[in-house]
Amino acid sequence: MALQTNSDTLVTVFGGSGFLGRHVVRALAKRRFRIRVAVRRPELAGHLQPLGTVGQIHAVQANLRYPASVEAAVRDASVVINLVGILFERGRQRFDVVQHLGAEQVAKAAHAHGARLIHTSAIGADEHSPSLYAQSKARGEQAVHAVLPDAVIVRPSVVFGPEDDFFNRFGSLARFLPALPLVGGGHTRFQPVYAADVGEAIANLVETGEGAGKTYEFGGPEVRTMREIMEYVLAETGRSRMLVPVPFTLAKIQAWFLQFLPNPPLTPDQVELLRTDNVVSEHAIRDHRTLQGLGITPAAYQAVVPSYLWRFRKTGQFRTNRYA
Repeated sequence: MALQTNSDTLVTVFGGSGFLGRHVVRALAKRRFRIRVAVRRPELAGHLQPLGTVGQIHAVQANLRYPASVEAAVRDASVVINLVGILFERGRQRFDVVQHLGAEQVAKAAHAHGARLIHTSAIGADEHSPSLYAQSKARGEQAVHAVLPDAVIVRPSVVFGPEDDFFNRFGSLARFLPALPLVGGGHTRFQPVYAADVGEAIANLVETGEGAGKTYEFGGPEVRTMREIMEYVLAETGRSRMLVPVPFTLAKIQAWFLQFLPNPPLTPDQVELLRTDNVVSEHAIRDHRTLQGLGITPAAYQAVVPSYLWRFRKTGQFRTNRYA
């Protein structure tokens, strides 16, 4: 019997058309895997086609709330990757529905078809957290391992890249607000990780088959506080803004009103998340369950963020996009 090659292997990627998804799809396409992108609206996934060769990437409709669509998307796949997640709740898109029950549904489908599963969670996943987001991520991990003990869990820190909702958000706020709030004084620590590095790491796990039953934590090369990140954004965009410390209690009150905006800059649940540092744990480093442990040298945000943050620069201080 001939050995299966990457081009013979079908990988189903739930959430493959999203911000992180396109980097995962690109990394898989480079390795010549066949890719089925499972998304709620396949007609909006056309931007993925140029990432691969003709017929290598195709999109199908799937919704984690409907088991039949999930099962159909997994059929014949050797590997399943779940990237689906939400940053805030809207309508039927609830944390527990998407990040817990949805994750469980993907695991059940993968188990039924004998596929390996790589499930994307987040650093800070904790069933005892005051944040519903963190609770649902933890419950999702538990549900996945209850169905598939050999599933690989991937926990990234804050992910950055051209379409991110982190540096872009601060750049936009700096353009319009006279002062920027530092929730809890801006002491929360982050370890921003480049989306392309996470994509490469996940593709490596697919190709090598490593990590069965393990949990990996992905962070960039530097740990920075929220204040330091805000200061960097202001310097990079050429703007002078006050950085105003805001106690968690007051921030939560403000966030209660902001949460009703179409794309809220802050929600009460996100305030709760900011009470805890978002960095790679010591045990993940010790056990080499990191980007470096997978042979990837993570990119510093200073080498990438200027390639897209320049559009927020103050008028008259525009500079060439030297990283494009």
